[in-house]
Amino acid sequence: MSLRRLACPDCGATYRDRWRCTCGAPLSFAEPPVPSGTAPEPPGIDARGGLWAFEDLMAVGDDPADRVTLGEGMTPLVDADGAEASPTDSEASATDAEPWNAAFKLEYVFPTGSFKDRGATATLTRAGELGVDRVVEDSSGNAGAAVATYAARAGIDAAIYVPADVKDAKLRAIRRAGAEPIRVAGGRADVTEACLAALGDAGGDRNAWYASHAWNPAFFEGTATIAYEIAAQRDWDAPDAVVTPLGHGTLFLGAYRGFRRLERAGWIDESPRLYGVQAAGVAPIVRERHGPDAADPDGRVNAAADGIQIAEPVRRAEIHAAIDETGGDALAVTESDATRELDRLHAAGFYTEPTCAVAPAALRSLRASGEIATDDDVVVPLTGSGLKG
Repeated sequence: MSLRRLACPDCGATYRDRWRCTCGAPLSFAEPPVPSGTAPEPPGIDARGGLWAFEDLMAVGDDPADRVTLGEGMTPLVDADGAEASPTDSEASATDAEPWNAAFKLEYVFPTGSFKDRGATATLTRAGELGVDRVVEDSSGNAGAAVATYAARAGIDAAIYVPADVKDAKLRAIRRAGAEPIRVAGGRADVTEACLAALGDAGGDRNAWYASHAWNPAFFEGTATIAYEIAAQRDWDAPDAVVTPLGHGTLFLGAYRGFRRLERAGWIDESPRLYGVQAAGVAPIVRERHGPDAADPDGRVNAAADGIQIAEPVRRAEIHAAIDETGGDALAVTESDATRELDRLHAAGFYTEPTCAVAPAALRSLRASGEIATDDDVVVPLTGSGLKG
């Protein structure tokens, strides 16, 4: 089996396997696949393969027998503004707002209830290709649950470092998959620090392979499939804009890489503008682009959006580049705005977890400011299930 090598975009070093370059930069695949033929007719794409239906665009899982899969992918792309249920009095203020005028990609229907399954299937496939026996990951919950579940599917041991106050539903998912949850006091950065301290050498202890959703290049091969699915579901016509939550940027950068790869292949004419949405009070990308007032508009941390409270994104330079190259932007959403939007999502039949609400809330702001025009064609991924609490 021939494994694709990893490359450092900063110093040019290449590796067979390493979670971080010796210069400290995150790695990517040196030669990601770009198909040379014409785009397949959408009816000819076998949805039974899930996201692996796009195997010609993925740098892992060349041999179908090596793929660690639960049939994930091909999530629905639906009109956001179907017939809404009549709101209760407590919901009226949320549901009386303007229509979303967008399509929602229902990422919360994945096997573990979040889009992180896209990255987990690719990452554990890569781990299996390398002969890994044990993986470690640090996560606020969703990525940990996904890695634990796919590690179980692969027969690989897993330890998941999580915040001490992780939601019970996510902790149960990790435990029931047979992984070892390791709770760490402090903030999200403390969880990563504890995981890396246990991991040891930056090259990776062969007894503890770092299945990081922030660092591992295979994870982004998986999340890039959201772009392939959106384009295929729209008959290879990319939307004008895509609005996603933004923490470490696993979905945001996956979409960026995926659309750019489709553009290089000639399967779409142009990549959409990408908008990343951060939690107010923990919005480093917004702070760097627009200053502290934009990053912290109400002086409070958006505690509801715990899944994207990342103060130091690993791939921040790539996030900025993706925004610049696509003509998009980053903005922060307050807890009050996200909570109102969550009520509206639930009343419309989209049972998501709170972090999901930041993206449609941001779309509302972008429409109001004219950044996204009324007639712009927009896709918003809804990233996690409300069943996770």
